[in-house]
Amino acid sequence: MRKHLVLVGGGHAHMVTLENISLFVEKGYKVTVIAPSFHHYYSGMGPGMLGNTYLPEAIRFATKQVVTQQGGIFVKDRVVRIDPVKKLAFTRGGSQFAYDVLSFNAGSYVPMESVPEDRGNIYPVKPIEKLMEASEKLKILFKGKGCTVSIVGGGPSAAEVAGNVWQLARAAKGYLPKIRIFAGKKFMARFPASIRCRVFSVFRKRGIEIIEKGYVKDVTNDKITLENGEIFDTDFVFMALGVIPSSLFELSGLPMGPDKGLRVNKYLQSVAYPEIFGGGDCIYFENQPLDKVGVYAVRENPVLFHNLMASLDGTSLEPFDPGPDYLLIFNLGGKIGILKKNRFVFGGRLAFYIKDYIDRKFIRRFQNIEKIN
Repeated sequence: MRKHLVLVGGGHAHMVTLENISLFVEKGYKVTVIAPSFHHYYSGMGPGMLGNTYLPEAIRFATKQVVTQQGGIFVKDRVVRIDPVKKLAFTRGGSQFAYDVLSFNAGSYVPMESVPEDRGNIYPVKPIEKLMEASEKLKILFKGKGCTVSIVGGGPSAAEVAGNVWQLARAAKGYLPKIRIFAGKKFMARFPASIRCRVFSVFRKRGIEIIEKGYVKDVTNDKITLENGEIFDTDFVFMALGVIPSSLFELSGLPMGPDKGLRVNKYLQSVAYPEIFGGGDCIYFENQPLDKVGVYAVRENPVLFHNLMASLDGTSLEPFDPGPDYLLIFNLGGKIGILKKNRFVFGGRLAFYIKDYIDRKFIRRFQNIEKIN
């Protein structure tokens, strides 16, 4: 029987593997990709899509097409649990898949347990498809009346969403909304003052309010309640709290890190099950805990591809080196960015255009795979 490689998710860390599915097939291996969508949206361009800088089709990768045209099998479903002893993956749709080698790039999500089941105009910032839906709703809302848009969260995601909501509203040529960021006790707390001051300056000029009076206790469709009891009216809410890995690792009894991500060694390999690998936001790299940013998923790409092939072939694995400090650029809307590299920080249009160039180059490389016959 042919050895079977199963990829859970078609995200950033699996891009090089997806690009080379034909090499696995040529060696006689069976490849199945299980993902919840026919397309994968590049999260680095998600806020720009919200603000209408990018059309949805410009920031996505045709996962199903790329898989099937190379001889792989694509399954539109979501893996909810695995049995690592029997080597079986179970999906929400009730299917099960036996594997010889398994790789997770299952991403992360924004916890929504604190919001009502009838979420109405309450949107998480992940998955990226939710930003696409929110953008269309907001354009209608801005045409109809003055409104308040609230962003719950105090990190970069909250900043990028707020800035791009402002951009979207100006382009809609309707009523300009009141935009509030509920940032807990300190906005952009883990970043240096050189970045915080620049974000505050941009948002102050735009009338975007940053509230640092304490954490949010309750969110409904029309109200934000702080732990101190203060209540704010709202018409639309983005939940931009920190992301967490999928619960499937806990449900599967796999070794996890403190964030409940899949615990992997220097080879991006489960510390308990050598045939299981992973990359991106869903892993906990025990050698050096990594920030949940796309740059690490991109750097993991070639190593993950090599090690998946090596695991099937029975050859040596390569260690993953996270590399030097990464370039970080925030898109604050209005073609304004803030760039940080080591201790070097600057903001303005040039920072945005550098990010735009890097992002377009990245997604174009993988979109070009769709053209392979």
